[in-house]
Amino acid sequence: MSPTDTDMGTGTGTDEGTRSPAPPPLHEVREVEEGVYAYLQPNGGWCLNNAGILLAKDGVVVVDTAATEARARMLRQTVQALSARPVTVVVNTHSHGDHTFGNYLFADSATVVAHEQAAAEMAEHGMALQGLWPGVDWGRIELSLPRVTFSDRMTLSTDGLRVQLLHIGPGHTAGDVVVWLPDHRVLFTGDLVFSGSTPFVLMGSLTGSLQVLDRLRALEPLHVVPGHGPAGGPDLLDMNADYLRWVRGLARSGLADGLTPLELARSADLGPYAQLLDSERLVCNLIRAYAEESGLPPAAPLDVQSAFEEMITLCGGLPHCEA
Repeated sequence: MSPTDTDMGTGTGTDEGTRSPAPPPLHEVREVEEGVYAYLQPNGGWCLNNAGILLAKDGVVVVDTAATEARARMLRQTVQALSARPVTVVVNTHSHGDHTFGNYLFADSATVVAHEQAAAEMAEHGMALQGLWPGVDWGRIELSLPRVTFSDRMTLSTDGLRVQLLHIGPGHTAGDVVVWLPDHRVLFTGDLVFSGSTPFVLMGSLTGSLQVLDRLRALEPLHVVPGHGPAGGPDLLDMNADYLRWVRGLARSGLADGLTPLELARSADLGPYAQLLDSERLVCNLIRAYAEESGLPPAAPLDVQSAFEEMITLCGGLPHCEA
């Protein structure tokens, strides 16, 4: 089936007779299988997450929402253009605001579903993400928490579409959920998988992420829709695993040499990973790797604010966010 793309970006020149390069599209919509759409927000950097739109006979399932009011409204408009049926379920793959802040725009018809740990984190942290990027135009956001939670797995009751929700973390966080369509072999991973941008395990587990990727590979997906960046195939699982194994090896050598995570990140040769967006995440990944190599359990709480400040130091300023 040929992909269907929707490009809502526009660009005009600033001087008469001169045309500036067109900006990237605000989003793209790709039909990966019949009635199963990936909603992609280029370029997949900070807070530019992906979502999913699943068309069942009795309603629509939305996988994740978006960070700002404007972007969440664009997602809702896209859903309405694809189907006149109501959105009956919104699945949050994890707690972070770029995947959850738009929940409230679907609350009139939809039940929000998430893992129980993700729901607890959403209630605890609220709108904290906005404080990390005060320059972003977040718009008017209302916190809309999950009304249904589960601990292990859940199958959605949809007509004509088998949708399985699987908790297989900790990975990116302690409450990650993947959305698996076994009849279509389509996997929505949330931030357990990144494409074209640097994985991020500060609030989860490096060791757990590698185990998760093995379990996702065993599902034998045909299509993989990551939490950020272009959709692809199962090779995305291997690419993320390769990066995380590299970070683990780097952390072990850094600990042996007595280097701090920041010192190690500054001196590291990124090699093939230099091309990934948001490479400053390395220091946060090393902080988690150091903790686990020192015996701290997976997903044990770390000082996120301090780690973020280390990341700011590494990249010489606030990481760029185009949300």
